[in-house]
Amino acid sequence: MSFFSYQTLKKILFKLDPETAHTIASLGLRAVAHCPIAMRMLKEHYFVDDKMLHQKLFGRTFKNPVGLGAGFDKDGQYITAMPTLGFGFTEIGTVTPKPQPGNPKPRLFRLPDEESLQNAMGFNNKGSHYMIQRLKKLYFFDYPVGINIGKNKVTPEDQALSDYEILFKAFREYGDYIVINISSPNTPGLRDLQNENFIKAIFDMAKQITDQPVFLKIAPDMEAEDAVRLCKVAVDAGAAGIIATNTTIDYSLTDSPHKRSFGGISGALLTEKSYQLFRALGKELYGKTLLISVGGIDSAEEAYRRIKAGASLVQVYSMLIYRGPGLIKEINEGLIKLLKQDGYTHISEAIGADYR
Repeated sequence: MSFFSYQTLKKILFKLDPETAHTIASLGLRAVAHCPIAMRMLKEHYFVDDKMLHQKLFGRTFKNPVGLGAGFDKDGQYITAMPTLGFGFTEIGTVTPKPQPGNPKPRLFRLPDEESLQNAMGFNNKGSHYMIQRLKKLYFFDYPVGINIGKNKVTPEDQALSDYEILFKAFREYGDYIVINISSPNTPGLRDLQNENFIKAIFDMAKQITDQPVFLKIAPDMEAEDAVRLCKVAVDAGAAGIIATNTTIDYSLTDSPHKRSFGGISGALLTEKSYQLFRALGKELYGKTLLISVGGIDSAEEAYRRIKAGASLVQVYSMLIYRGPGLIKEINEGLIKLLKQDGYTHISEAIGADYR
């Protein structure tokens, strides 16, 4: 599928409600997953496999550093299809202990002039039991898979730990890493859990339950010094790494007539805000923990900027919707060129280069 053909397809999909368009596109991915010939052809076209980009992280080989961010594959239905789009890893979820429908529709909106999305999905998913059944059917993964977990909407804040305990126990034998999501703006009170006491408690609990690497995903709307402080607490408590950032509720970023007064904004509008917070984290935490950057990454240059600021891996979601799978190939091929231009022979030499 060429860039032009995706743009043609996008014109059709963008005439539909965003959530309907997502469902239709997802059906295509599910069909591909059941057609080995199509999977092989697509992977040969989109997947960049170059030793310059290979990394061994927490015991798993990442053949390229570009992953799919959480929220696209909420129920683990497209795991086998993601490498065909060029991704070096994927993150499924957010999954909650019990199934939940999410917030009322409409809850996903396009801000097309800014190549951004605004979503108020509310952790709609089929629950942990369904996810486990999906993972059991796959037997093995030939690339790394993370599982993003969150509490149910109906669970009171003072009982949130019990939801995460259920999820740590449910997934301790599945996936390659776990991500604690307490930074979505679409579950009431969830961001209130971004405090030292809760972070210490949840990582202390995680260590008692699972040997998997457990990451903390943070919001972009905190002051940098507060974010750094909380992330240091998480690392000291046992976090394997930090993922920054989730969507933003800074609605001053756009005057779009399509924006709403609720939900989180992602895509190009988030790029600079996400980068600045990530850079603040990188200055303090690079070399002390593994850092993953997400938020408005739309080019090899932007991915490289995050890598030099300390990111071992990057994630894409909203920009995939606007640019198509060709973007992932462009980023990976572009990274190789940028590494060579700077005289590097491997991506590890560029990670955190801003601080050396």
